[in-house]
Amino acid sequence: MGKTWLVRDLATRARRRLVEVNFERDPSLKRHFSSNDPRRILGELSLALSVDIDPAASLLFLDEIQAAGEVLAKLRWFYEELPQLPVAAAGSLLEFSLADHAFSMPVGRIAFQHVEPMGFSEYLQAHGQERLLSTIRDWRPGREFSAAAHEQAARWFSRYAMVGGMPAVVAADVAGREPREVRELQKELLAAYRADFAKYAGRMDRDILNAVLNSVAASLGRKFVCAHVGEGVKQHQAKRALDLLTMAGLVRQVRYTAANGLPLGAEVKDSFRKAVAADVGIVHALLGTPAAQAFPSWESLAPSLRGQLVDQLAAQQLRLTDSGAGDGPELYYWQREGGRPGEIDYITQVHGRIIPIELKAGAAGSMKSLHQFMYERKLGLAVRADENPPSAMNLDLKTTQGHAVRYRLVCVPVYLLWNLPDILSCEVAK
Repeated sequence: MGKTWLVRDLATRARRRLVEVNFERDPSLKRHFSSNDPRRILGELSLALSVDIDPAASLLFLDEIQAAGEVLAKLRWFYEELPQLPVAAAGSLLEFSLADHAFSMPVGRIAFQHVEPMGFSEYLQAHGQERLLSTIRDWRPGREFSAAAHEQAARWFSRYAMVGGMPAVVAADVAGREPREVRELQKELLAAYRADFAKYAGRMDRDILNAVLNSVAASLGRKFVCAHVGEGVKQHQAKRALDLLTMAGLVRQVRYTAANGLPLGAEVKDSFRKAVAADVGIVHALLGTPAAQAFPSWESLAPSLRGQLVDQLAAQQLRLTDSGAGDGPELYYWQREGGRPGEIDYITQVHGRIIPIELKAGAAGSMKSLHQFMYERKLGLAVRADENPPSAMNLDLKTTQGHAVRYRLVCVPVYLLWNLPDILSCEVAK
């Protein structure tokens, strides 16, 4: 998802000479890492690549390192004996290589960073819309919001909802490629992912993995039921396939939380989960959303598809609310068990507080479940994400059960969910 491009760009920005080793393209290069002496390794690489490697002026990039997982163990010696040389490693399906490794990992000497698809803010930057980005990013509850800015942001977000955040696809969109070409590129990337399923050999039948991936796209916004994946796929196979796709980074699981307190992960149930794709572009490729000389307008899409896409896009934006190391924040939701229906689309933790999030595919809709949830959990702050301009209000009402409830509701367009921590910073301080 753009890892190689990021490392190359880092080398350019840091003004360091990039020394790139691709273990998948040239598997023979891993033999030069047999030694535990980093200077000897660099010497052999210099000869093999015909380049001079100055540790003080270079960046060593080990690409597709999943094809040479044992090389990861050598990084401890670079850390300890050549700290002046930055070393970056990237790979696909790396989690599987790490799970199967038979070597001692250099704990404390390497840091992991998971790369997400480009978010809406990065998409705007790619299109040169820094002024619009600055305007929407600066909004806080209590401030006015430009109607023109909202109109422009909504228009760009509708396009982002069709393009997604895969760097190669965004680059094609920025370059002015026709929507049908963008859609074909999304399909090609999906085909490449499916080809990667062969690397799961010995773990899971590729047809089962493919069936589960299709089921994820079809069930967006609803509880993922393993028994409904497809004929011939057993529940335990579907669950295993879902976990493998999650490990591979193609799928994100949204886990149920009782949300009685923090951390949200303390009260989860494995039998309750939703699932989303890593990027909305994968969803379009799976569902076959049409595109010709223009993308279909948001209003022309089937209402059910609009709801699915909003759920997918919200998940992607919420995954970007934490820029720390690791594989990103967990996603949670809540639904009532038994009796009357009730569901909260997403629940997140912001500045040490539980924040329920209600999603709407349009500009209107009731919030019965949210009102009852706020009453039962005694919470004072919630978020609604829809098509309206951002606003904030104090609610004082009664639930359908007749209970009085008061809370603060911050309403944001779905395109602003990525900035939720900053938006709510003043609210949580009250």
